[in-house]
Amino acid sequence: MRRGWKMALSGGLRCCRRVLSWVPVLVIVLVVLWSYYAYVFELCLVTVLSPAEKVIYLILYHAIFVFFTWTYWKSIFTLPQQPNQKFHLSYTDKERYENEERPEVQKQMLVDMAKKLPVYTRTGSGAVRFCDRCHLIKPDRCHHCSVCAMCVLKMDHHCPWVNNCIGFSNYKFFLQFLAYSVLYCLYIATTVFSYFIKYWRGELPSVRSKFHVLFLLFVACMFFVSLVILFGYHCWLVSRNKTTLEAFCTPVFTSGPEKNGFNLGFIKNIQQVFGDKKKFWLIPIGSSPGDGHSFPMRSMNESQNPLLANEEPWEDNEDDNQVGLSGP
Repeated sequence: MRRGWKMALSGGLRCCRRVLSWVPVLVIVLVVLWSYYAYVFELCLVTVLSPAEKVIYLILYHAIFVFFTWTYWKSIFTLPQQPNQKFHLSYTDKERYENEERPEVQKQMLVDMAKKLPVYTRTGSGAVRFCDRCHLIKPDRCHHCSVCAMCVLKMDHHCPWVNNCIGFSNYKFFLQFLAYSVLYCLYIATTVFSYFIKYWRGELPSVRSKFHVLFLLFVACMFFVSLVILFGYHCWLVSRNKTTLEAFCTPVFTSGPEKNGFNLGFIKNIQQVFGDKKKFWLIPIGSSPGDGHSFPMRSMNESQNPLLANEEPWEDNEDDNQVGLSGP
């Protein structure tokens, strides 16, 4: 009976947590809906008097708004990608691992299993990276998200504002969302500013639209400052081919720690997120190369990786090291 109550309470808490996790998203949606009403109706249709100015403002605003909402939708509803089955322990291996009481034997078992996989990163102590909750050997750049309760390929961070884990499957969409958010706020602020001054000087009648226009400028500037800092930080990460987790904790390879282990040079780093076709860079459709399980590394040369035997070496703007692939 007591166990049943505990299970019911645990299920209720999980349900409440799932509901509450959507509160930040709801806040953003409400702010965006109000900004749409304030800009389109209170500014363009009520305050702006010139018909030509109305049309230009509305066309440009809706063009930005479509990409802003599109990228936000993709950031929220693109599910994080998990490691495929070959990284999971088989039923037999899992049983052997759990029944083994000697840590050194468990460690050797993981080493033997990892030899069959394209895994080149290790823990700080040099052990194979293993998730005891998902029962899998973690691919390079993969981490377990405690909020999503699963391992996520090329995990960057868990973002409460999109109620999703940002990783290999949706990092491009998240960056685009930040970029269009900055553009959205900047466009609103620059077009509203002149009418803000007119209301401030009393050149326009003090009507209901005054409150919306004044508050619209304040909100746009406030979000612009915070978003441009966050976007700038992620641009720096992309230019170095790092995730947020790797920026705070240097990845460890079989050869030791290397903070620039995945840095391929500026252009190649951008292509690792957006792909090599520039026509897709601004559009929220998947174009990141690879499968999220293995990534190019700068520390491997052709002699270490036969996959590059017939490939041209990568160019690197920072040094002359050759770059190879960490897996197929």
